[in-house]
Amino acid sequence: MKAPPLLSNPPLTRAAARWIAVFHWAGKRSLRLLQAAGWVLGWVTWLLSASYRRHWRENTLQSGIDRRAALSSVGAAGQMVAELPKLWFGSGVPTEWRGSELIDAALDSGKSILFLTPHLSAFDLTVVAYAQRWGQIQPITVLFQPPNKPQLGPLLAQGRNRPGVRAVPTDLSGVKGLLKALRQGGVVGLLPDQVPPQGMGVAVPFFGRPAYTMTLASRLADLADEVMLASVERLSGARGFVIHVSRPDGELPQGDATAATAVVNRWMEALIRRNPGQYLWGYHRYK
Repeated sequence: MKAPPLLSNPPLTRAAARWIAVFHWAGKRSLRLLQAAGWVLGWVTWLLSASYRRHWRENTLQSGIDRRAALSSVGAAGQMVAELPKLWFGSGVPTEWRGSELIDAALDSGKSILFLTPHLSAFDLTVVAYAQRWGQIQPITVLFQPPNKPQLGPLLAQGRNRPGVRAVPTDLSGVKGLLKALRQGGVVGLLPDQVPPQGMGVAVPFFGRPAYTMTLASRLADLADEVMLASVERLSGARGFVIHVSRPDGELPQGDATAATAVVNRWMEALIRRNPGQYLWGYHRYK
């Protein structure tokens, strides 16, 4: 079986090597220390960036979440970043799967799986933890977007290119790779709540406001034998994480990409409303 086109590793520059060394060092620190530092980072970023605060305020008000959950999300956004060294280069974090029997049953039956995950808590953990537990049985194929700063390219490539993971570029070849993986009975992970490139989405409601949303999620769902929702919950006191896996409620409309995409957004909203204090509300979702 021919695998989807893999993302190539960018050339390693001196600046990139320094970033990698820092992340390896940070990956050896305790989860408690990283989360504490991340909480501070989240609030510093919120205080220093007027545009970030504006997006955060607009999105939290739009969603109708309570003020306490909204304020919790500020520190949680920084924790999301600070945890990455531990997830990518550390010895692992305490992780509990709830709903793993759904994955076991699908893999045992040779079914293709599409995981849909929002920008909630340490969302990168869904890929890392899947690769550790099931990657040898069936690798997971995910999209990888190179960072705006080229010196971070090798760092992100090393963090996401790992055994059990096939990272493909965010271009037409990568999309074809996702489609091909599902057609061949593989596993694909996707973040459907990110803004797609022009021409690859439709405007449908997200928390009651039209948002330009990718149609790729519904296209992939049509191909997958099983669609599963996966969301990460960060436990208090640096006790680790819980990954919740479930089947979505209802079926996607057939032959109507706009209606199907609106349903995917409702699935994401439901996951986010269960844990609003750990969602990335500062993301410029409505651009």
